Amino acid sequence: MSGILWIIIVGFVAGMIARWLSPGPNNPSGFILTCVLGIAGAFLSTFIGQAIGWYSPSQGAGFITATIGALVVLFIWNRLVASGRISDPGNKV
Repeated sequence: MSGILWIIIVGFVAGMIARWLSPGPNNPSGFILTCVLGIAGAFLSTFIGQAIGWYSPSQGAGFITATIGALVVLFIWNRLVASGRISDPGNKV
């Protein structure tokens, strides 16, 4: 249970850092969505890190790899919004 809590806390911080590093018009707007994408990035980097052997099954991603994972998730989000596959909830037109 503490591993999942660690991933959520690290993902929250990684989401904020990723949002700061990648400003743009297609960024997810809102505090909650940014946190969710950061947490998704932390889970993604933890899963990939455990799959390739960087982390043991009881370990979570660190801040740097979680931030990289959050940047990857943010990039995917931006591409999906730009292609029109999903709508940006903060961009009401």
